[in-house]
Amino acid sequence: MTTQHGTDAELAAQPAAYWTGAAYEALISFTRARQAELGFTQPQFWLLRNLSKNDISPDGHGMTIPELQQAMSSYIRPEDDLQAEAEVLLERGWLTRDSEGRLWITESGEEARVRLKQHAPAIRARIHEGIDDADYVTTVKVLQQMIRNTSGTPA
Repeated sequence: MTTQHGTDAELAAQPAAYWTGAAYEALISFTRARQAELGFTQPQFWLLRNLSKNDISPDGHGMTIPELQQAMSSYIRPEDDLQAEAEVLLERGWLTRDSEGRLWITESGEEARVRLKQHAPAIRARIHEGIDDADYVTTVKVLQQMIRNTSGTPA
């Protein structure tokens, strides 16, 4: 695949699917590497977020691994092992498991979720470095239109 060093006409002829896939892989790899440097994984953060009444969970009710997999189905990656990730969080005392196999976020897990979330702006800033908000918004709108053009529903 040609790189960005082509002319505007050459770039316009390149397949969007290639570039969206390449961007997705690069962004996920970068984000996960930064999180690993900070001592946690993206799936661990997602588990905490999905179990916190102060974040994604509407009520903070415990969930089983299959329920969490379903809740995360639009963004979990095939290699993500939620059971293994949950075990790490159980060992850290950030989650507990009840007799029905539901995972619950603990007070220390909620404190950890808040701490971990504080790193997101720096990761985003690095990803967006050199890209002004207007260009980013235009890019997102173009991608949303491509989704609609191909009978998809933008999230």
